[in-house]
Order: sequence, then structure tokens, then C-alpha cells
Amino acid sequence: MPAILVAPAAFKGTYGPRQVADAIVAGVRRAIPNAKVLACPVADGGDGLLEAVLPPGSLLERVTVTGPLGAPVAAELGWLDAETAIFASSSACGIALIPPDQRAPLTATTRGVGELIWEAADRGAKTVVVGLGGSATVDGGTGAARGLGWSFVDVTGAELADGGGALGDLAAISGGWRLGAQVVALTDVTTPLAGPAGAAVIFGPQKGASDSEVERLSAGLGRLAECLAQAGHPGLDVLPGGGAAGGLGAGLAAFARAALTPGAAWVLDRIGFDAALATVDLVITGEGEFDATSFAGKVTGEIVRRAQAARRRVAIVAGKASEQVGIPVVSGNGGTLSLADIEGLGERAAREALGLPAS
Repeated sequence: MPAILVAPAAFKGTYGPRQVADAIVAGVRRAIPNAKVLACPVADGGDGLLEAVLPPGSLLERVTVTGPLGAPVAAELGWLDAETAIFASSSACGIALIPPDQRAPLTATTRGVGELIWEAADRGAKTVVVGLGGSATVDGGTGAARGLGWSFVDVTGAELADGGGALGDLAAISGGWRLGAQVVALTDVTTPLAGPAGAAVIFGPQKGASDSEVERLSAGLGRLAECLAQAGHPGLDVLPGGGAAGGLGAGLAAFARAALTPGAAWVLDRIGFDAALATVDLVITGEGEFDATSFAGKVTGEIVRRAQAARRRVAIVAGKASEQVGIPVVSGNGGTLSLADIEGLGERAAREALGLPAS
């Protein structure tokens, strides 16, 4: 009787990791009714983080903070224990909070992230874990810094407007309240803050930025890095993961003294993934889009790496995928998938990975 571990991430914009896991499990059971199947939803700091790591019965609060366009949003704040809070930055500044025709990459702010960190610390958190990913912003974390008491001014001493579009005029940084909590920022990419492969260039178009806006945002993040270096924080322009969530990674490192940590490894270690892996014959993971970038910080790539190191078979289920050498991949070829479709892909993945005939 085969033992199978089902460990997918969220299919962004459609289904959370638990919904995807349940659908794949149903497909696996259809393929192999007597299989021992363990569901293990995962995340890498973006969508589905709380779903993946919060144990049943954990405290989960709704906290009103500033959203990406300035209007209030109800963000989710979870508690791993009485002194450890956790949230996904996307709940405060996520692109999913903004209709496509209202995206504003020049002015969108991460202010709510800073407000949520402060609120968690005020409620007793000694550690605040922040998952980075899925943001609508390219402000280098300056919005989050404002939520923690920092100020950003131009040469006249006037406060800059919110968003990355104003950072080209940055002249000085001041302020900041004393934060009584350690911040751990979970990154899902290795992209740096600035430069030709920085946050604006890599992620700006995904957030609705035109070519000219990408240039403006890139220059602004470069100016922010210069000012941070002058203020005693050199090297943040090239810090791996500093470009996560439109530069929020570097911003939290500078303004909240955050430790940047690869989110995929943190989550898998937290949920005991390796112990579960040791008990199974096959791992089925998945995400909305699986390609070469999945191996640059994403949890699916980390699962493939760990499965191969442990000499376990591994298969991928995805909405859209490019072929990867030596890894069975089944996908919906880029179409919009229902949960029934994902169930069917789970059945196919199990059959192909274990050499069973097609249904």
C-alpha cells in the first residue's frame, strides 16, 4: 500500500492551499483507494501562510489597518503562541485587494504592514513573523516604516507622498518608534531591492506599472538605498530577498531590524515536513504556475529539492507549467481550474508517478 504526501501551495487568486490539498487528496484516493494519504498544505510567505502554519484552534484576529490605496482594510493577525504573532503582508497591502483597473504602483503603500506589526507588539508579541508576497506595492517598505513612526522628506523638508513614485525626491529619513518585538520577514524570492534586476524591474509590471513607471520606481528604490547607506545601512540594495513584496523586505530590515529568512524553508521546518517525508513513497506538490522560477525561493521548488535529496518520488500539479527534467508535471495548460479539475489532475499525477494505467 503506497503512502503519499500531498503538499501543495495556494493557487494564487483562486484557491487556498487547504482547498487544493483536499482536491488532490480526493483525486489520489480515486486513483489508489487503499493508499495512505497525508494532506499537508504549505506556503512560502505569501498566499496561504496562516492556513499552512496555524494549528487548529489558534487565535486569529481581524485588525483594521491602512490598505494599499489608503482606505481601511481588515487584515488577519494570527498567533502561534502568546508571544508570537504571524501575518501575511498581502492581507494589508495585497494586490488581490485592488481591482485590476484601480492598480496604482506609484502610490500604493505598505503602511498597513507597519501598523499591523505595531499592533501585534502592543498586544504582547515578542516576535512578529511577516510573510512577504503578493503585494500591490513598490514602495521599498517606506509605507510600513511610516506605520512605525518614520518620516521621509524632500530637500524642502516636506513629507513625501505615499508610494514608490515619490522616492526619487527623497532627501532625508528620520524618526522611528522603539519597537519592542523582533521581526522575522519570510521571503519567497531572492530578488534584491534595487538595480537592473531589482524589485521595480522584476515585479513592477505585475503590479500594473508601465515601462516609464518601472523606470521611475527603479530610480526611487535606488535613491532609497543611497539614503539608507548614508544613514548607516549599507548593502540593502543588493540584499537577497530585499526586493520581496516590492522592496518591503529591505524596508523591514532597515526600519524594523527584521531578519530576512527564506519563507519556504521556515514553513516546512515549522510544520515538520521532513518527518512526514520520511514516511512516504511519493510527494505531490503544486502551485498555480510552475516553472524555472519555482526553484528560486518558492515552496514547490524547495519540496522538490527535499524530496529528491530523500530519494522520494515527487510529482507536480499546476494550473500552468513548463516541463522540468525528471519531474512528472500535470497541468491545466493555463486554463482556469475548478476544484474538480484539480482533483482530476491529482489523480493523473498519482497514476503517472507510480506507473499506473490511465483511468
